[in-house]
Amino acid sequence: MKYSDNTTSFFERVYELVRLIPVGKVTTYGAIARYLGASRSARIVGWAMNASHGDMSIPAHRVVNRNGLLTGKHHFEGTQLMEQLLESEGVRIEDHQVVDMKSHFWDPNLALESKG
Repeated sequence: MKYSDNTTSFFERVYELVRLIPVGKVTTYGAIARYLGASRSARIVGWAMNASHGDMSIPAHRVVNRNGLLTGKHHFEGTQLMEQLLESEGVRIEDHQVVDMKSHFWDPNLALESKG
C-alpha cells in the first residue's frame, strides 16, 4: 500500500491508512507520515486528522502524538470523547496519555510491509 500516486490527495491517503488501524491500537502522526513517504509531514497529518471529524469512517481517536498523548482530544465533541473511545477499545489512558504505548502501538511500516 505504499503510495506514489499523485492523483490521490495527501489527506485522502492519510484517511485510507487511518481506517486500517485495528481496534485497540494507536499510531502516531509521524508513523503515518513516514509510511506515506513524507517523514517530515507529521504536522500535515495532524491537519488532516483535524479536518476528518465529520467522517465517522475515520477512527481519528486512534492517532496520538509520539509520546501517546491525546493531543487531538480538543477536536472531539465533549471533553473526554477521544479518551472514552480508546478506553472502550481496551486502551488504558491516564492523564490524557496512552499508558502502555509499546503494546498498543500499530506501526503501519511493519504491519503492512508484507502486503506490499
